[in-house]
Amino acid sequence: MENKSYSQTAASASISEGLRQYMIKVYNFMAAGLCLTALSAYIIGNTSLLGLFFNVNQLGQVTGMSGFGWLMFIAPLVMVFAFGWVLNRGTSAQVQGLFWAYAAVMGASLTPILLAYTGASVARVFLITAGTFGAMSLYGYTTKKDLSGMGSFLMMGLFGIIIAMIVNIFMKSPGVDYAISILAVGIFVGLTAYDTQRIRDMYYEGDSSEIATKKAISGALSLYLDFINMFIYLLRFFGDRR
Repeated sequence: MENKSYSQTAASASISEGLRQYMIKVYNFMAAGLCLTALSAYIIGNTSLLGLFFNVNQLGQVTGMSGFGWLMFIAPLVMVFAFGWVLNRGTSAQVQGLFWAYAAVMGASLTPILLAYTGASVARVFLITAGTFGAMSLYGYTTKKDLSGMGSFLMMGLFGIIIAMIVNIFMKSPGVDYAISILAVGIFVGLTAYDTQRIRDMYYEGDSSEIATKKAISGALSLYLDFINMFIYLLRFFGDRR
């Protein structure tokens, strides 16, 4: 009986350690992706590359996006769909390469948003986002409550927001835009907890290194998108425009 109990304890400890290493890999990929996005946005916003993505007047002010800029703005959406295909059919190296490319392109698409706000307020909102994300991700990782039902509800809410945003392009209502921003912050806060639990539950000790890496990158992309979207919508509330 004692030997059986010891074996069960050792197996549980092995799974816990494996899960911990797996989650560290997820967060490392996510953090590196955010750093690459920030670096990409900074380089484009502060070098002559700005003229490649945006139309700039003689005063150095951005007046609109160039054709190439619009292509980069749409590219992240296309790449998200491509990511699913590569995840199922490609190698872990190909999945990782697409993840880095996506993070860099996202930096380009975020440049006009970041240029609209002061650097100090961008840094402040980033810290607010990081604190909120960290708290919700910790909750999702540690809670024993099943969040799958909440995830389904949040995904329906996300689709509703996308439809409302499309409609508001024609309505141009500030009130609707404000309401969308409030709801979006709540949805991505909730999705952070849900996605963390889902990523945790994806772990399987018997996975090969190739499968485990692909799972980690897929999870990192989910959390990366939660963080980026939460940051963008919080910036609308707490950012100081130039």
